[in-house]
Amino acid sequence: MGDTQEGFAVLPLPQQVWGEKRKRTGAAQVRGLEGSLVYNLLFNADKMGISKLQGLAILMTAGISGAIWYHYPFSSAKDEEPTASSEEDTALRKSDLNEASPMLPWRQDVPVLTPWLAPIVWEGTFSRDILNAQYVQRNLVTGVVTFAVEKCVQFIEGFMRSANQYFLAGHPVNFYLFTDNPEKIPPLQMAPEKRLLVIPVQNDPRWPDISTSHMDIISAYIHSHFQHEVDYLYSIDINSQLLAPIGVEIIDALVATISSWHLTPWYRHKSYERRPASRAAIPEGHGDFYYTASFYGGSVAELYKLTRACSEGLRADREKGIEARWHEESHLNRYLVQHKPTRLLSPEYYWDAELSAPRAIRVKRMCSVHRESSR
Repeated sequence: MGDTQEGFAVLPLPQQVWGEKRKRTGAAQVRGLEGSLVYNLLFNADKMGISKLQGLAILMTAGISGAIWYHYPFSSAKDEEPTASSEEDTALRKSDLNEASPMLPWRQDVPVLTPWLAPIVWEGTFSRDILNAQYVQRNLVTGVVTFAVEKCVQFIEGFMRSANQYFLAGHPVNFYLFTDNPEKIPPLQMAPEKRLLVIPVQNDPRWPDISTSHMDIISAYIHSHFQHEVDYLYSIDINSQLLAPIGVEIIDALVATISSWHLTPWYRHKSYERRPASRAAIPEGHGDFYYTASFYGGSVAELYKLTRACSEGLRADREKGIEARWHEESHLNRYLVQHKPTRLLSPEYYWDAELSAPRAIRVKRMCSVHRESSR
């Protein structure tokens, strides 16, 4: 397992043997939790007081609403605190679901399904108590990957303390911290069900520039390590602060977070790579939501496919002297256009601190932390 220092374990490099292989329970094959909206509509409609035909009709209505929303996002957001104006209400209601819908009593101001019927998770669209009960029964372990390289070591304490408190509280979580300065990690008191595992990555000839090799490093460690340790794995930027609980509602096979820029009038500034020469290119007229690379994940198997494909695309671009517009994020978006996420997290789950939040954002669960505002 590696040496233990200051309450955390230091892991060896991937080519070295690392611990015993944990016996699998078959839980890694689970695509998602059965407490989802879609599952209940299709299989528990009678318990909700509606027929299966009505449930199917609601799914179709929500899917159409999602299609409208990602083509016409919340363009009414402004760069100041929102006010209760009639114009804003009109813009938000462009994507309202049927107010008489018996199954969506909590949120009617935002879409809760994509056109391909993947749920979009917002505050008020799930019961965490139900999901927690199902999650515990499956005996799952979730992992979090984050990188603290060079000056980013300054974010370790803030991120880890907030993640220890708010990320899957009460459930087993392995935090995998890649860093080139393990000696600078402050002492951290982790919850009993949480583990902090430090992985030194300095002076590795395979990754001369660690900051541009995240996808390659993650895929390598999934293959050699993580597949034996966790069932689900999420990548989160180290310069982040968790502000509210992020629970098992995020668990699914392939999970992406809608960029907070998607809810602003300037969302096209955070657009896809369009140059055909790049492996990250998405042609004009194509694409779904714009996803942030600051928070994504899923089952270990699906994340391995994603990171391997993106790292291959990045490598091909480098060989041609091309750098995609938004680097790894551009390649992530290309992959997710071709391989639709099974669950989307709303911008509540990662909000850019540069932006003012519209009324649709009821809670900011995680926010970016910029260097100029840190110690």
